Amino acid sequence: MTQVDWPHQEVQKLYGNRIRVRVCGLCREGDQLLMVRHQGLGPTNTFWSPPGGGIQFSERAADALVREFREETGLDVDISGMLFVSEFVQPPLHALELFFAVAIKSGSLKLGYDPEMSPDRQLIDAVKWMYFDEIKEYPVQEVHHVFQQCKSLDEVFQLRGYLL
Repeated sequence: MTQVDWPHQEVQKLYGNRIRVRVCGLCREGDQLLMVRHQGLGPTNTFWSPPGGGIQFSERAADALVREFREETGLDVDISGMLFVSEFVQPPLHALELFFAVAIKSGSLKLGYDPEMSPDRQLIDAVKWMYFDEIKEYPVQEVHHVFQQCKSLDEVFQLRGYLL
């Protein structure tokens, strides 16, 4: 396995060809949104999305979101409410994603980790605050599809219902 291929192969092995239920947190600070960049996703091997991840068996969605935020960003969050459900289909991945608004309770922002991965082979390679215009500058295949439906950060937080 080459250095370039391992992220795609690892994503396929861990998450591919099954339907997952995920939680995602929209965390806003002023005019910026907290985003996480993953390797191994999409045609360019780069994918920006809000922090989040899979719900484990017997774990409540809210608990999963708090855990995922801590793992990926080092931040503890309070959940303000559920906003919408998104269906993410980008073979080999298929997920139903529950999006929540969250607020920082404590902690300092830092690059987190995927506990499923070895320390030297992490999918998460960046965590940063981004302005909406900065998010929209990326090619559509490198950013979560919910941002294609909005023209501003305010619109993201107004999304409701079930999004394809």
